[in-house]
Amino acid sequence: MKEITPEEIKKWPKESYELIDIRDDGLVSYGMIPGALHIPIEEIDEEKSNKLEAISKDKKLVFYCEIGRKTMELDDCKCLNDREIYSLAGGYIGYVRSGTLEESDREEKQHKAEESIRKKYHKQLFTPFAKACKTYQLISEGDHIAVCISGGKDSMLMAKLFQEIQRHRQCNFELTFLVMDPGYNKENRELIESNARALGIPITIFESDIFDAVDTIEKSPCYICARMRRGHLYSKAKELGCNKIALGHHYDDVIETILMGMLHGAQMQTMMPKLHSTNFEGMELIRPLYLVRESDICAWRDYNDLHFLQCACHFTNTCTVCHVDGTTSSKRLETKKLIAELKKTNPFVESNIFKSVENVNLDTLIAYKKNGERHHFLDEY
Repeated sequence: MKEITPEEIKKWPKESYELIDIRDDGLVSYGMIPGALHIPIEEIDEEKSNKLEAISKDKKLVFYCEIGRKTMELDDCKCLNDREIYSLAGGYIGYVRSGTLEESDREEKQHKAEESIRKKYHKQLFTPFAKACKTYQLISEGDHIAVCISGGKDSMLMAKLFQEIQRHRQCNFELTFLVMDPGYNKENRELIESNARALGIPITIFESDIFDAVDTIEKSPCYICARMRRGHLYSKAKELGCNKIALGHHYDDVIETILMGMLHGAQMQTMMPKLHSTNFEGMELIRPLYLVRESDICAWRDYNDLHFLQCACHFTNTCTVCHVDGTTSSKRLETKKLIAELKKTNPFVESNIFKSVENVNLDTLIAYKKNGERHHFLDEY
């Protein structure tokens, strides 16, 4: 299979080729190349693929995965024997990195992104963001908030929403847009910096060696990595005079965590909208995207033609292993699909899962924990 660069493809007539994304659903949810067709690699591995059969034999087929490795596995697929096929050099990440903007383009992209928050997506994004901040009292007078940016769609949007709510001047608070480099390779760090410039986010970057530290850990490296990253963020934020750190977990993360706790952890728990730090006195963690739906974040991202990294871990090399809270993407994706399936027969399933942890009836529970102490219904029966 021949490799071809994004720059070379741009010289081809659009009707002469078909871009095909072979990544799994979890990675595709983080963004696709505009105009691409999604056919998971498992379907292409089959003797006959109906989706491929529907594409004219006159068209070149350009396949891409996350970083350009998996597409090379398609060389032996019988269903591609009579087709002109190519592998996109660097995969989706290579495409994203190739989109460096000129200064004038950055100004235009920033203006469009901000205008879409104020108008087109105001109800879907800013309204639930402001509601969460008010309902859960996430922002107080005199706060200095470290907005923690990983480089993904959620944290980048969160930064823009903070800028917008600060512009309203209903409460005086300071913002520091904090990016931790835990050992990114040069290209991934440059992409985060490029996206921040394009969106008008003045980031403060500090470095750590977390990726090296977890490189040799075999059991639960993602969980340990997530815990270490949070500790470093708390520490740096406090050093900079902040009293809060803001993380980009959204509504879908919350309901998936509730269900995952039951199915995989045998417990009822959720992500809290805010928490007091147990190790850093005077510090709080807040989640202002608590009521924002992931589908609306994706719609905003795609409308503004923005492309972000999912994970930039150097030992997984941006593949499919990690999630922000240390859970594997396979478990979270499985839970996401389960919720989508349940929604087909119950359109209220998502809000019901969310409200279930607001309507806990202690009188009907066999046991529960409070401040680490276990209570049993027989104690007061």
